[in-house]
Amino acid sequence: MKDYEKELEASFRTINEGDVIKGTVLAVNEEEVILDLKYYTQGIIKAEDMSNDPHFSLMADVHEGDVLEATVVKTDDGQGNILLSRKEANDVLAWDVLAGYMEEKKNISVKVSDVVNAGVVAYLEGIRGFIPASHLDISYVENLEEYKGKTLEVRVITVDREKEKLVLSAREILREKKKEEHDHKVAMIVPGTVLEGTVESLQTYGAFVDLKDGLSGLVHISQICQRRIKKPSEVLKVGDKVKVKVLNTNDGKISLSMKALEEQQAEEIEKIDVKQYGSSESVGTSLGDLFAKLNIK
Repeated sequence: MKDYEKELEASFRTINEGDVIKGTVLAVNEEEVILDLKYYTQGIIKAEDMSNDPHFSLMADVHEGDVLEATVVKTDDGQGNILLSRKEANDVLAWDVLAGYMEEKKNISVKVSDVVNAGVVAYLEGIRGFIPASHLDISYVENLEEYKGKTLEVRVITVDREKEKLVLSAREILREKKKEEHDHKVAMIVPGTVLEGTVESLQTYGAFVDLKDGLSGLVHISQICQRRIKKPSEVLKVGDKVKVKVLNTNDGKISLSMKALEEQQAEEIEKIDVKQYGSSESVGTSLGDLFAKLNIK
C-alpha cells in the first residue's frame, strides 16, 4: 500500500525543463531509449543525446532495467513523452563521479579512441580524457598508434570541472603490478639457496648481481670476500660470473653473500678431510705414529 502511495505521489510531481531525473530503461532500439519515470508519461532519450563517446553503442551499452539519469529538454516532445538528454546530465553529474574515482584511486577500464599530440584520448563517464604518453607505460612509449583501440586499466589523476580537464594514467597501476610480481618472485627464494649471477654494477657499498628473471640482489662490501677490502672493484668487475648465497629476502630485497658461500665450502671440505682421515686411521693410533706422520727432522 505504501509503495502504491509513493508511486501515486510521484505521478503528480512537477517536472520542469532543466531538471535532472532518474528513470528505468523499459526498451532500447537503435534510435532511442524509453524510460519509466514513475510518472504519467514516459521519458525518451534519442541516440544522439546519449553520449559524447564515439565508441558508445546504444544497443550494446544500454540494457533493459538500467537506471539512467538525464536532463529534461522538453516536457512534451509532441507525442506526449518527456524528451531527455543524458549528455546534458552527464556534463553536470559525471564530474562528481570522476572526482570520486580519483579520491578512491579506483582502477577503471577505458578504450583508447584516438591519438593526439603527446598522448592518447579515452572517454570515461562520457567525458573526454587525456592520457599523456608518459603515463601509458612504465617505460618510454615510442609508437602511440599502437595504443589506438586498445583497452587500458587507468586511474583518474586530474579532474578540473571548470577547465573541462580530465587526465588519466595507466603507469601507477602497471608499477604496482610489477612490484607485486617482483615481491612474489623474491618471496619464493629460500634463504640459504646458492645462486649464480652476473655482476651488473659496482657501488662503494657493494655489488649488485643480476640473478635473471628480472631479479637482482646486493652483495654488501663486507660479504664479498674473507679479507677486508676498501672497494668492491678490488676483487670484482662488471660482467663477472659469480656464485652467491642468499642471506635474506626482507622488504622485497635480496641480500647476498660470496663470503658466506666461501665459508660454507671451506667447512664442507674440512668435514670431508676429517671423514677421510678418520676412516683411514684406526682409533688406537699411537702417539709415535702421529709424530712419524709429521716428518719432523
